[in-house]
Amino acid sequence: MNPKVSAVVLSYKDEPWLERGVHALLASQGVDIDVVLVDNGCTDGAVERLRGTPGLTVVGEGENLGFSPGCNFGASFTTGDYLVMANGDLVVEPDALARLVEVVNDPTVGIAGGSIRLGDDLATLNSAGNDIHFLGFSWVGGFGEPAATHAIEKDVAGAMAALVMLRREVWEMLDGYEPHYFAFHEDADMSWRCWQQGLRVHYVPDAIGCHRYEFGRVTNKMYLVERNRLIFLFTCWDSRTLWLLAPLIAASEVAMALIGLRSGWFKEKVHGWGWLFSHRRWLRERRRAVQSARTVGDKELARLMSNRLDAKNFPIPESLSFLDAAAAGYWKFIRQFLR
Repeated sequence: MNPKVSAVVLSYKDEPWLERGVHALLASQGVDIDVVLVDNGCTDGAVERLRGTPGLTVVGEGENLGFSPGCNFGASFTTGDYLVMANGDLVVEPDALARLVEVVNDPTVGIAGGSIRLGDDLATLNSAGNDIHFLGFSWVGGFGEPAATHAIEKDVAGAMAALVMLRREVWEMLDGYEPHYFAFHEDADMSWRCWQQGLRVHYVPDAIGCHRYEFGRVTNKMYLVERNRLIFLFTCWDSRTLWLLAPLIAASEVAMALIGLRSGWFKEKVHGWGWLFSHRRWLRERRRAVQSARTVGDKELARLMSNRLDAKNFPIPESLSFLDAAAAGYWKFIRQFLR
């Protein structure tokens, strides 16, 4: 008997790959598959054209719930023993889900992430797992590199939300994505909480999905990216680590504000600070919940963190580049004091 897999797909605005992606999921080999499609505000008629497709359930009223709340909403309609989160602009290879099932059947693995390729170019990576920096920055690992250079399975700090699989009990243990993230960084948060609760996040190079990658689809992206980075930072490290990181956190906030001034998104940065202040009670409660659920300490998990920013994803002005090197040195020094 094939394993029962449920896939959740969100549709948002113009989705030229949505129909192709849904049909590819439904054609997956070696699994019994059903797909829940969340209408998160699709505007090009693709959802309506897909209605009535065997194996597909369409939910939602066309309101943009956000990525993380939308995934959670879709997951509430699933019945499979394995849950897949797949982007609406992603097309999986026929055996991708079966390979992910093989990996998450290992009881030490909590999340299995696929090998995400750029567009229709199977030879070039979008992500071979996501990197996470100790100051909360996160980026797609291996972006633009030949897929052949990332052909071996490995543990990774984070799995890109474009294609991930979890056993249902792991999804329920983690309580899905944190809905306050809305969009961006929810995958880093869930991956890190998985590690904190003693389960590995694993990259599967032959579970392939082709992704029509567009980082800028959300208009207020820098507000969300920077706000969510700070939510992650303030909830996922324990108190000792936060105190040790406090000088770097302060310096990085000044640096990001200066970059925002130069790049035109300073108001979004300030808006993020305002949101954090107005939601400080929720932030404290969220922090307590995350820390109380963990079974693995920061000292053990620190090895997973990147200590330098990736130049392809973070083009730091030359006047501020010294901060990256200084921060890496400071991080190396304080790791001995983590618990």
